Amino acid sequence: MAKKMKLSEITNMFAGMNIEAFENVEIEGDIEIDLGAMGGGFDPMLAAALGQESAVLAQHFARLAGMFGCPVGIGGPSMAAAPEAALAAPKLKDLIPSKFDVANIADWATPIQEVRIGNTSADGGSRGEAVYVGGEKALPFYFDAEMPNRNQVTIDVFDMRIGLAKAVKQNYDDVMDSPGEWAKKNVEKFNADMITIHLISTDPLIKDTSPKEAAKTVEEVLQAVDVPIAIGGSGNPQKDPEVLARAAEVAEGERCLLASASLNLDYATIAEAALKYDHDVLSWTQLDMNSQKELNRKLMKQCNVPRERIIMDPTTAALGYGLDYAYTNMERIRLAALMGDDELTFPMSSGTTNAWGARESWMVGSPLKEDSDWGPREYRGPIWEIVTGLSLALAGNDLFMMMHPTSVAFLKKATQTLFGSIDEEPVDISNWIAAEV
Repeated sequence: MAKKMKLSEITNMFAGMNIEAFENVEIEGDIEIDLGAMGGGFDPMLAAALGQESAVLAQHFARLAGMFGCPVGIGGPSMAAAPEAALAAPKLKDLIPSKFDVANIADWATPIQEVRIGNTSADGGSRGEAVYVGGEKALPFYFDAEMPNRNQVTIDVFDMRIGLAKAVKQNYDDVMDSPGEWAKKNVEKFNADMITIHLISTDPLIKDTSPKEAAKTVEEVLQAVDVPIAIGGSGNPQKDPEVLARAAEVAEGERCLLASASLNLDYATIAEAALKYDHDVLSWTQLDMNSQKELNRKLMKQCNVPRERIIMDPTTAALGYGLDYAYTNMERIRLAALMGDDELTFPMSSGTTNAWGARESWMVGSPLKEDSDWGPREYRGPIWEIVTGLSLALAGNDLFMMMHPTSVAFLKKATQTLFGSIDEEPVDISNWIAAEV
């Protein structure tokens, strides 16, 4: 009957016999290598284990050879080494030196025009504080060129009760019949930097409210709050110039933002009212840099609007509905301005509320049966507005027109943290590459 013995047992047995040498001795048998629970298949761990066992065999055969009078020189393996050690990558003594320098980009030689919205008593108005936008010398939050003014948020108010997404409406249902109270709630409860009053009832297809009646709504909002305001029409190209001109008259001296002058309406009437009654002009175009240049040029050259009274709105396409195009358009505009295009060196405004036009922001769920669950719209909607706004903030946008209070609060905290104006938990972003999140 065959007997199983380990090579170590054979060498130990001969070692205790005090034998000087063997002659004509043969040892026969099969060698079995036990790899434990390594499993089948060839992989690096198996190869390492096999190499370890082979090294042990070599050591035992060398010891036997020495007992039989044939000493063999062989280095024994490190018996304590684990298979993983054989696979360990060699340790580097030194990393390749690397350096990240922050310096002013030579091509960015032209600053963005700074624009003030709102006149305080010192300027002949009644606003508590003025809002300043623009003035940058680099893309936003670049620490090689300090931003002189933080991002600002203006919250929407409408001159009539309208249909809103449920997530938005539940915040305003108690004040939607009073533009003044609506504006006051946005300022006192939701911390709006500005108010945008949309005179949508003036649309001939809605209520066809007269410019005179619309002007009374503007007066109501001005008396309700002391923050700067933007005044928007209904979007009707025939009626908006008259409505905005009358609104500018009743808000004389308050330096409001008239929204908007565009190429498809009588922008000259709006520009004339802005100059006559001391207001700023929102230059609105639709996702086209050349059109934006054209309108800005006409406002400056034809209508004599000073540079410090122009803010651009290149149009906001929401997340999932062209946000990438809106981002690229704004970033191209800002880069061209920094590099000296004086027809584009103006602060930018975003109609971030356009995010609520995306079905993903307000629908209960996907209309497609095979689609995945969209999740609760109470969260989805604000997130849609936040992502839209924050993306465009990184592209260079200065002023955000928004609606949902949660979106406003989050965007303000995010941008002001990057700007460095939040004191409770100061954040040093100068080493953002190595920062741990």
